[in-house]
Amino acid sequence: MGSPPDTTLPTPVTEAGRDGLAALLDSPDRAVIALDFDGTLAGIVPDPEKARAHPGAVAALTRLAPLLGSLVVITGRPAGVAVRLGGFADAPGLERLVVLGGYGAERWDAATGTVQAPPPPPGVAAVQAELPGVLDGLGAWHASWVEDKGRAIAVHTRRAADPQAAFELLREPLYALAERHGLIVEPGRYVLELRPPGMDKGVALADHVRDTGATTVLYGGDDLGDLAAYSAVDKLRSDGLAGVLVCSGSAEVAELAGRADLVVDGPPGVVALLHALADRLGAPPA
Repeated sequence: MGSPPDTTLPTPVTEAGRDGLAALLDSPDRAVIALDFDGTLAGIVPDPEKARAHPGAVAALTRLAPLLGSLVVITGRPAGVAVRLGGFADAPGLERLVVLGGYGAERWDAATGTVQAPPPPPGVAAVQAELPGVLDGLGAWHASWVEDKGRAIAVHTRRAADPQAAFELLREPLYALAERHGLIVEPGRYVLELRPPGMDKGVALADHVRDTGATTVLYGGDDLGDLAAYSAVDKLRSDGLAGVLVCSGSAEVAELAGRADLVVDGPPGVVALLHALADRLGAPPA
C-alpha cells in the first residue's frame, strides 16, 4: 500500500516537541519510536477481537524500522494477540520489531517470533471467577462485555445502549473487586481493566529506552493508560533526552491532547505521520 495523500511532516506545538523531532531527524539510529496499539495503530471497535491495524500501518512501520535505533509497540493486550491483529509477524522490514504486551510484562521479538511472559498472578483468576456474580448483581451483565487478556480482565461497556452510564455504574464495584484481589483498575475508552500493579506503559517505555541506549524517544498513544508513558517521556526529557509526545486524537479522551506536543487525527493521522517521518529520513517508497 502506498503513502497517504498528505505526508507533510507536522510541526509540534511545544518547544520540547520541536527539539525532540529535530533530534529524531538528526540521529534516527539513536531514537526509539514507541506506539500504543488500540486507538493508535488500530481503530477502536466494539469487539476487541475484530480490531486490526490500520491498512497502511505495516507499510509505514516497515519504511521506518530499518532507520531507527528501535521500534516498539507497547500495549495492554497480550503480546501475541497484538502481533496477530497487527499483522506484524514475518513482515519484511520489521525483523527488529519488539512488542511489549500486558503493559510490558510480556515481550515478543520479531527476530525470534517468540513471546516471553511470566505466569499471571492469582488475583486475575480470582477476579475472573467472581466477576460474573458482580455484573449480575448490578444488572449489568447485558450492558457489558468481558475480555480475558491473560494477565488482566477487561470489562467493556461500548456495546451498551448508554456506554457512559454503564461505565459509571461499574466503576466503583470493579475498583472494589480489584482491591480485594490485589489488582488495580486501568480505566480507558468505555473499558475498565483489572490488572496487576507494578507495571505500566511508563515503566515499560523507560526500561526499553534505557536498554537500547537511545537519546531520543517518540511515544504515540490515545488513552488514559498512555499517560504513564507520557510521564516517562517527561522524566526522560528532564534527564537530558529528547522526546516527542504524540496524541492519536479522538473525541473520547481529552487528557492526552492537552499534554501532547503533537495531535494527529486518530490512526490515519498516526500512519500519515509515520510516512512523513520516513519521507524526511529518505526511506524508499512503500
